[in-house]
Amino acid sequence: MKAGERLIVALDVPTPDEARAFISKIGEHAGVWKIGLELLFAGGAELAAALSAQGQKVFVDAKLLDIPHTIERATANIADMGAAFLTVHGHDMKTMEAAMNGRGTSDLKLLAVTVLTSLDKADLEQQGSMMTTDELVLHRANLRREAGFDGVIASGHEAAAIREATGDDFLIVTPGIRPAGTDAGDQARVMTPSRAIQAGADYLVVGRPILQAKDPAAAARAIVEEIGRALG
Repeated sequence: MKAGERLIVALDVPTPDEARAFISKIGEHAGVWKIGLELLFAGGAELAAALSAQGQKVFVDAKLLDIPHTIERATANIADMGAAFLTVHGHDMKTMEAAMNGRGTSDLKLLAVTVLTSLDKADLEQQGSMMTTDELVLHRANLRREAGFDGVIASGHEAAAIREATGDDFLIVTPGIRPAGTDAGDQARVMTPSRAIQAGADYLVVGRPILQAKDPAAAARAIVEEIGRALG
């Protein structure tokens, strides 16, 4: 992939009109547009279908978690939108099988959530996990690969271990990306674009550092250039 194809811009805005405005500004500097929960419930599903029909790559970040029948039908509907990527909380084999059945013969890539980048060791202990963050992420990544998922969502801090354990054909999509000098915000496990790529990430998800920039297109272009240097 070219450097620009690896940048996923998170359209974390409240309305489709605002999302379209950013798409117009950023244009060719993004490879994929991510539509998450905030936008999904405000017309984002229709926007996802429209963008896909125009040949754009769309990442539906729905983080599905429900009974298998519901997961299967929801996945099928998202596949029908023409989406390129979908996130699923694949905590058990039944859920993962349901998602794979739902996508059918479409090109939809299924990505399993490992540990949200806003969580740290204390959060996991509070949830009852005896594993460290790294151990839990790697454990879940291996299970998802064995189950047939296409990849995982994981921070750059775990990317190298996942890549070593799963090989080159397993996708690693990394959120929590913060260019040097930018605010981490509510993210606990952040990393710069170049370090994440060098660690083994395939795609980088970037929202606020681009959307809140004075010049979103310039911010996106700078990240793509940094990705290119890391790849080089």
